[in-house]
Amino acid sequence: MVRARRIVQRTAYGALFIVVVPAGLILWAKAASGIVPLHAVRAVGAGVALAVFGVVLIAEGARALIGHGGGLPMNAFPPPRVVRAGVYAWIRNPMYIGFGLTCAGVSLAAGSAAGLWLVTPIACLAAAALVYGFERHDLVRRFGATALDAPLLSFPTGDADYPTPVQRSAVFVWVLLPWLAAWLAVQSLGRAPDAFSTALPLETRWPVWQWTEAVYVSAYVFVPLTVLMARTQRALRRFAIQGVIATCVVTLVWLVVPVAAANRPFVPAPALGRLLAAEQAHSAGVAAFPAFHVLWALLAAEVWRANARSTRRDAWAWIGWTWALAIVASSITTGMHTLADLAAAVALFLPLRRYDRVWAGVLRFCERFANGWREWRIGPVRVIAYGVWAAGAAGVGVLIAGMAAGRDHLAAVVLVASCALVGAALWAQLLEGSSRLLRPFGWYGGVIGGALGAGLARQVLGTRVLPVLAAFAIAMPWIQLIGRLRCLQQGCCHGKPCDDRDGIRYFHPRSRVSQLANLRGVPIYPTPLYSILGNVVIGLILLRLRLLGAPDTLIVGVYLLLGGLARFVEESYRGEPQTHVIAGLHSYQWLAIASLVIGAICTALPPDAGLTGFDAPHGPLLLAAAALACVTGIAMGVDFPASNRRFSRLASADRLP
Repeated sequence: MVRARRIVQRTAYGALFIVVVPAGLILWAKAASGIVPLHAVRAVGAGVALAVFGVVLIAEGARALIGHGGGLPMNAFPPPRVVRAGVYAWIRNPMYIGFGLTCAGVSLAAGSAAGLWLVTPIACLAAAALVYGFERHDLVRRFGATALDAPLLSFPTGDADYPTPVQRSAVFVWVLLPWLAAWLAVQSLGRAPDAFSTALPLETRWPVWQWTEAVYVSAYVFVPLTVLMARTQRALRRFAIQGVIATCVVTLVWLVVPVAAANRPFVPAPALGRLLAAEQAHSAGVAAFPAFHVLWALLAAEVWRANARSTRRDAWAWIGWTWALAIVASSITTGMHTLADLAAAVALFLPLRRYDRVWAGVLRFCERFANGWREWRIGPVRVIAYGVWAAGAAGVGVLIAGMAAGRDHLAAVVLVASCALVGAALWAQLLEGSSRLLRPFGWYGGVIGGALGAGLARQVLGTRVLPVLAAFAIAMPWIQLIGRLRCLQQGCCHGKPCDDRDGIRYFHPRSRVSQLANLRGVPIYPTPLYSILGNVVIGLILLRLRLLGAPDTLIVGVYLLLGGLARFVEESYRGEPQTHVIAGLHSYQWLAIASLVIGAICTALPPDAGLTGFDAPHGPLLLAAAALACVTGIAMGVDFPASNRRFSRLASADRLP
């Protein structure tokens, strides 16, 4: 009986990923075709080749797991042995990489805009979320930290050792190729309808020095040559990590800041002039701000400087920096970039140059902030300083939602915000309430309460639901971003123990890290910081969609999709003892999965006419935002520590020495 049940479970699980998920993605792409008004790229040959390569990777990964792992490729029923043979000897997640390539290939072959620009990115992010939000933790739990040892095609891990050919190849595969794919994708999107140029008036009068095109195109040699010429694994690894970070940050800026290059006119002269004209003609004028030509050149020059230190030959540094600065200058003299493009690249290069120190500084700041508990007693009332962040989150949220929804929906915005606050309190009380945790608030309760509030607004005020939900979807990332500052000081939503270099420590006895988790002085993951960074990305994307007049269903759907994926990963690093674990996942990870499914459904609904832009703040909206800020600040920052009544306390009642 038990054996039969296991067979049924494995069969159902296999059918889910082999049949249900692929069919669902295809149906999703078809249903969302009317909601994604982007350029459809149709390339049958390239798409088929990409899809076939992806299927081969999936098949090879499955074969290795079955043959060497002694089990089936199912993370719910994982193989009993770590697999380091076959394709897994070279790359860590071949099946997920193959899955992403297959999605992209099918979308290109079918010429599906929704498949390429919506379904494929979400599918790839979902695979990454599953890896970083579950599988890596599960591997370490079952096999120890060595289960995450790097495969062959990985970035260098040594210090002064000479990089191997495979390690150099890994930089091409995992850094330069993804950058090229990102650049091509942004080029394929074309110029945005609200695109603008960053050229200053004085720049438009500058001549084009066509001969400097030789220097400009030399960047396509300089950067790959740098990978091949790096003398130490340390320098090559830093370059690779810097390249990954730069690709992520710059691609986001390209997508949300609609800069388009306005190349200075010139009459093409001999070969270099014609080459320059051809390069401009084959570019849509996007992906210019920040100038990646400049950024790559500066990052590469750092590797050449490292070569000089390792070999004690200053010529390396002189050659590298001379070449890099010549490329930087040529980006202006060819008219390919503006001073603003260049300045933005330099501004990004400076923190990237010492990214490890920057991150360490951010962690130190978070630790100081987290231990900055302040409170004041006024008779039986206690005012806790972190309430100001809750007030700020509510005030900013109402302000953004009100500006997005418009003047006619102000009453609905206030009603939804009020219902969200009540829902957050009730949700957390039902899930987490205890004698030691009397007045918690839960994010998902606020989301559900707000959704119910939108329905109530329709019944009571006759307000359309979608515009209000879309307005709050735009506001939600900024609400949570500011609210996480409260979490950081209160000690809620905290991480689990980690290595000292990756975490922060709590020392204040009032903190929930000390009170509930008994982790005082123990380094823990700064999960509120992770949430803040994720919400910055989500918030910028949603703001851009609104400015482009995206349908409300798309805005709501994208928020639920991206928010669910981010929360799934974040939750895997959290360590609150009161969080329930269901079937190997935190309860909030299951809610994140539900958010993902609901978000996909929203984007498959018939598109409506979305609004464009935001209304200017007005008196009634400012008053409403201030009022909700005060109410929320009191609810989440003021309590009665001497009382034992329900909901009376936010923290312990003991007096500090």
